[in-house]
Amino acid sequence: MSFVNKIIILFLVVIVFSCTSYITPSVSTYEGGEYEVSDMNIKSAPQGYSSKKAKNLILLIGDGMGVAQITAGLYSNNKSLYLEEFPVVGLHQNHASDNLITDSAAGATAFACGVKTYNGAIGVDADTIPHKTILEECEENGMATGMVASSTIVHATPASFIAHVKKRKMYEEIAEAFLKTEIDFFVGGGKKYFDRRDDDINLIEQLQKKGYAMSTYFTKEFSDLTIDNSKKFGHLTSDADPVPFSQGRKYLLPAAKTAMEFLKTHEDKSDEKGFFLMIEGSQIDWGGHANNAEYIISEMLEFDNIIGEALKFAKEDGETLVVVTADHETGGFAVNNGSTLDSLKTSFTSTYHTAELIPVFAYGPGAYQFTGMYENTEIYNKMRLALGFE
Repeated sequence: MSFVNKIIILFLVVIVFSCTSYITPSVSTYEGGEYEVSDMNIKSAPQGYSSKKAKNLILLIGDGMGVAQITAGLYSNNKSLYLEEFPVVGLHQNHASDNLITDSAAGATAFACGVKTYNGAIGVDADTIPHKTILEECEENGMATGMVASSTIVHATPASFIAHVKKRKMYEEIAEAFLKTEIDFFVGGGKKYFDRRDDDINLIEQLQKKGYAMSTYFTKEFSDLTIDNSKKFGHLTSDADPVPFSQGRKYLLPAAKTAMEFLKTHEDKSDEKGFFLMIEGSQIDWGGHANNAEYIISEMLEFDNIIGEALKFAKEDGETLVVVTADHETGGFAVNNGSTLDSLKTSFTSTYHTAELIPVFAYGPGAYQFTGMYENTEIYNKMRLALGFE
């Protein structure tokens, strides 16, 4: 055999060996479990997921939170966010069924029900057919469930996890949905939609008859409330919309921390079944609509502190999947040339939402399936898969 032929054969062997090594799955580890990743399928990585089922699921939605909102929060906080601790990051495409620019109702319905729908729809598809939400599925599987929001609790995002109505502003109908589910813990504004309604029905009294401990102490610190773990719990924090964080709203962080522990140990449910909790940082969006950078940043940093508490819980628990995302970006927000670490120069292109792709962060069992780029409806499918739902 000639020297040239030997070189050719050696070259072919090296190629074959390299290809074989390339398609061999590697195994990586992170706190909370082990996941397998096929290098060959890195672009379609949602197919690779942890074999360990998540017992608990915490979904955090920063309404209106795009990449620029995260950037502004990072550089306004000594280049530090809890979001940096997530090992898995993806992107979702968030258009509605009838518009490239989604609203919060269609965006949250995609997360909650796994269907594309029209702007303004709550828990229904484009033909107004109701679809079961992941919160309702968790209840059917014996899990404890909860929601916490810095908006009214009947606003578009929380509403999409518990109600099924044609229009997002059907607030009184959405409030009625809280009597039709077995949600264990909820905190948010909007008291007037429960007790001063057009039909004169007092839903707060009806919830109490159903076994809820209902609290409406607006001026009382949330951490000062006495919460009976043997009962379901609801706290309405304001008559209508809660005020911004910069104007004194303080309940979101302690309510989120309390919700995690309450749902983990709630006496009505077996701890073996786990829990589902949705937490919304609602007013990042409102800062974008107002084209107010300081409003965005203060809400973003409060939301990041809540993310930190969820991560802490998940790391200690070892069985909790944490997913952080947004429904859409608001304001066409940008951090511009001339910015420094001490002073950001920002601008806006809109007072409404944009079509910007939205980041998804995941930690815990099943996290790796959230890598890649996918439709917002896939977040619903990935959450169900992580929880082991058929």
